Amino acid sequence: MTQPDTIALSDQLTLRRALVGLWQVADIEKNGNLMDPNVGADHLAAYADAGFDTFDMADHYGTAEVITGALLARGTDATVCTKWCPTHGPMTSEVVRAGVQERLDRLGVDKVDLLQFHWWSFEHPAWLDALHEMTKLRDEGLIGEIGLTNFDAAHLHLALADGVPIVSNQVPCSLLDRRALGPLSEVCAQWNVKLLCYGTLQGGFLSEKWVGKPEPTDITDWSKMKYKRFIDTAGGWDAYQTVLTAAADVAAKHGVSIANVATRWVRENKAVAGVIIGARLGEAQHSSDNLKLFQFELDAEDHARLNAAFKATTPLPGDCGDEYRKPPFLTASGDLSHHLDTMPSAMTVEDVPNRPGEQRVLSGSEWEDICGYCRAHRIGDRVFVSGTTATHGLDRSVAPQDAGAQTTYVLDKISAALTALGSSMDDVVRTRVFMSDADDVVAVSKAHGRVFGDIKPANTLFQIGQLIGDYKVEIEAEALVR
Repeated sequence: MTQPDTIALSDQLTLRRALVGLWQVADIEKNGNLMDPNVGADHLAAYADAGFDTFDMADHYGTAEVITGALLARGTDATVCTKWCPTHGPMTSEVVRAGVQERLDRLGVDKVDLLQFHWWSFEHPAWLDALHEMTKLRDEGLIGEIGLTNFDAAHLHLALADGVPIVSNQVPCSLLDRRALGPLSEVCAQWNVKLLCYGTLQGGFLSEKWVGKPEPTDITDWSKMKYKRFIDTAGGWDAYQTVLTAAADVAAKHGVSIANVATRWVRENKAVAGVIIGARLGEAQHSSDNLKLFQFELDAEDHARLNAAFKATTPLPGDCGDEYRKPPFLTASGDLSHHLDTMPSAMTVEDVPNRPGEQRVLSGSEWEDICGYCRAHRIGDRVFVSGTTATHGLDRSVAPQDAGAQTTYVLDKISAALTALGSSMDDVVRTRVFMSDADDVVAVSKAHGRVFGDIKPANTLFQIGQLIGDYKVEIEAEALVR
């Protein structure tokens, strides 16, 4: 094969199964020296000429969009995947349109082929507003297809169940980070969504350069700082070397590089549509080596060798995207608590009149005023959360046919209420779950267990006659302020 093969994610979108990732443009430009767009376009043209003509970027990857726009202005036929990572807050039609238009302007195009959406904290529900507004812009022709980035299985499922036409989710996956091959891949199979995988080489650590080498003590490259944290969490340097040695053995057998083996292993998983191979523009281009990715397959013996090495490692905690949202923060800068703490709450906090020291929060549901109640009430070190349904905004029922998805939304809403009052889901001591259909017990219980599996509060599950409207589940909670 002289070019990477392709895959159709929809009738409107076909990608190369090896995408050129431009995140390192931000690293190159971090000192303020921006790359000349035409020089950058020359580098991209070399990749396109070699058949690597699908490019992945984001609004915060330096001037990657501008550089790609310079390439497209030359008439080069390329597929563009970019990301929009907005600041938290209300996602009105004006805000979303402006965010999308900025992508179009920087790229110099009328339509972006794949626009991938990132959201930091699901406690703020405006992410669903953003995706539904993006759907309208897709219908207008400004967006080819909608993708997500760093969404876990539960929230990918929720978005799909709420009617958002998603074709892809971009997440990390590698020989050391195998989270994407669990529940996330199951959701993809259920909904015919594909994964685009980055981090397949762990920032370059999965290469011949590091076989048998001592653990580095001084890392300045952003990408390597990030993936060294992955190595530490996956069992440390010795465990990593065990996997690296196994990959080297498989590579020697096939006459390819460790990078080929590492990338091929990710590529062969059924949920994976494409792997994103990072490009450091202006430095060595590895197109000829990357083409070998499509010239061999891993056999049963290879998988057995790698699986044996995996036993030396520790599975990374949580699901894809958790590294950006909670400890351990596996990012280049490490702990992101300071960043998350500055995000605006979706809840309104107020002191309770004539009751010193008591507080309550309101979520904005119209029923809070009609019935005269609050979302949660704090008295001393105790927080009482009202029965909560998957009500979005004033009165819209989220994912009305999916109890599991509704449970995910409800628990996010409860989490937001607790955070606003100085507590958290880790501090929950009791939940009560009300559901109308016994057939939903597994879906609801799994969604509850995803959040509370380690916390294990006291819990009671009720089947009742019927919940009002399109709601399949309602949950209340009690927590402490520790």
